[in-house]
Amino acid sequence: MRKKLLALFLALVMLLSLAACSSEEVQEASDNAAPPADVSKDTQVPVSDEGGDGSWAVYWYLCGSDLESNGGFATMDLDEMLEVQLPENVNVVIQTGGAAVWQNDLMDSEKLQRWLYNSEGLQLVDEQESANMGDAQTLYDFLSFANSNYPADKVAVTFWNHGGGSVNGAAFDELYGLDSLDLAEMYQAFDAVWPADAENPALELVGFDTCLMATVDVAATFQNFARYLVASEEVEPGNGWLYSGWMGALADDPTMDGAELGTAICDTYYEGCEAVGTQDQTTLSLIDLSKLTPLLEAYESFGQEAFVAATEDPGFFAELGRAAVQSENYGGNTREQGYTNMVDLGHLARQTAWMLPSAQNVCDALEECVLYQVGGVYRSEATGLSCYYSYNGDVDDFNGYINLGAGLAFKHLYAYGLTGELAEGGEEYLASLDIQELPEIVTLADMGWDGAPLDLNDEGTSILNLGSEANDILAGIGFSLFYVDEENDQMMLLGTDNDLTADWDNGVFYDNFRGVWGAIDGHLVYMELSFEGEDYNLYSVPILLNGEEYNLQVAYDFNAEEWSILGASQGLDESGMASKELRLLAEGDVITTIWKLASYSGDDDFEMYTAEELTVTADTSFGEADLYDGSYSMVFEMWDAMGNYAYSDAVTFDCTDGEIVTTVYED
Repeated sequence: MRKKLLALFLALVMLLSLAACSSEEVQEASDNAAPPADVSKDTQVPVSDEGGDGSWAVYWYLCGSDLESNGGFATMDLDEMLEVQLPENVNVVIQTGGAAVWQNDLMDSEKLQRWLYNSEGLQLVDEQESANMGDAQTLYDFLSFANSNYPADKVAVTFWNHGGGSVNGAAFDELYGLDSLDLAEMYQAFDAVWPADAENPALELVGFDTCLMATVDVAATFQNFARYLVASEEVEPGNGWLYSGWMGALADDPTMDGAELGTAICDTYYEGCEAVGTQDQTTLSLIDLSKLTPLLEAYESFGQEAFVAATEDPGFFAELGRAAVQSENYGGNTREQGYTNMVDLGHLARQTAWMLPSAQNVCDALEECVLYQVGGVYRSEATGLSCYYSYNGDVDDFNGYINLGAGLAFKHLYAYGLTGELAEGGEEYLASLDIQELPEIVTLADMGWDGAPLDLNDEGTSILNLGSEANDILAGIGFSLFYVDEENDQMMLLGTDNDLTADWDNGVFYDNFRGVWGAIDGHLVYMELSFEGEDYNLYSVPILLNGEEYNLQVAYDFNAEEWSILGASQGLDESGMASKELRLLAEGDVITTIWKLASYSGDDDFEMYTAEELTVTADTSFGEADLYDGSYSMVFEMWDAMGNYAYSDAVTFDCTDGEIVTTVYED
């Protein structure tokens, strides 16, 4: 059904394609703006009439990637668009490419193709040789083509594809090694077509039907090109924006401005997610870029105050790290899912307001800047824009951010926190703040807490006593649970959780382990805590779903005392590309549970181990289950803001018929 409307246009498109290729009216793109120094301009374009008063144009950069090749998601959105009858003063100009296969009879994966959708239907108006849609030149060529031939009073530029946040950008081209457009490349291409203008930006709206692109850095990139930005902080589900909804709204009222269109995009997106059951973790926000400057100023002051606090007492990094862990973050940020290092800006500000008074200014500026947003029940802390925070301490990832991120303060703060040294220009920055020197940072690697001893009280509770220094060292603490099979020389890691009591002032930690673990229909699973909040925790559960690797997204609601399965996603690619598809479980799906296996006597690394197989039914659910009979081991897991880890000695549990006997392991 998704192909029917596209197929209806096939004969017309082929005729128009032949006409466009032989027309004597083909000319070079106009030279209204010089391309960037490393971008050549050789595009041939057809002539079109100038846009009249009240006209709208949407320039849609449709990089199909594996979303189209494997699932036909781009074809679905094109099909949604074709449901809308556009008025004469609205044009949609589309460039398709970046996919190995198109799941329709129109698009050619071996070429870049440019399409016009208007009141007369869908027409192929230009073809180019295949080129990398993750390259600034390709983006520039399309924007120049569209702007020269299909101008309008109001213009929106929208991106369709995967997204990777502030560092990795968007438009990952499947044909060119999943290369993507980073923020610098986007700025370069836009500035060559519409020179940056703070007072009168050329575009009405820039939108990202991608994952993770509602960031303060993205907003800063487009501040002088557009009036409004629409993007998601979180990973988008595969259904993405509802094109019949928001384009239908534009068709019904072409007099609307970018704010009204952005609101329609948000509302119809959420309605579309509700229709297919993917709404629980959705986010989408509308940003008024004319009000971004006060937010950028507040963000810079916030970072500067944090930097000063860190130079006065490096223990600040531990407190900031604990605040970041308890702030809503996006795209996973676990060892199994990968790290996007994107955290909600407003939630992080609220979590740190007790030690950084400037945080309130960030919250106030966000309220002014974020005009509208929608979000699911398990994204209730989202404030509309995220910012960078290094959850994994990866210096290479940080080096990508330092070249692209907005402002200076947080770059210097993270450089100091991750390396103990200054970034380029750091000496001048220190001098501007009248700071004489950077104190040395004491890390977890300096403490000798690996193998820290445990005590056991009369109730069987294990106790880790690190002393008051823990408050200035640890960004977080939890525990890891293992199943131990000495007879077969095996240990299986079941995952991590944070069910413990922490006395940070004295550095004393007590486990609250109750002898139960997460399970799908009673089958114990490996799971990782991905977010610990006041109202709910989120977990990632690696599984095989019909033989393919996925991470099941699971929530625990403290108020309802209920577990929920939100769906399954595939995490981050090595390129930093976030998987857009949120796969809902369906009856008949086969789930293979996964633990991590290593030898008990050796020091080999844990590797993925397929454990049990089950078939999804209408009643399949996630919950807690008693541990199987046998021996288990639990260790406290500690980490700091630099990505260092340490593990305590072990507590062992012998489980028999639900009865648990606990002992402390001794060397």
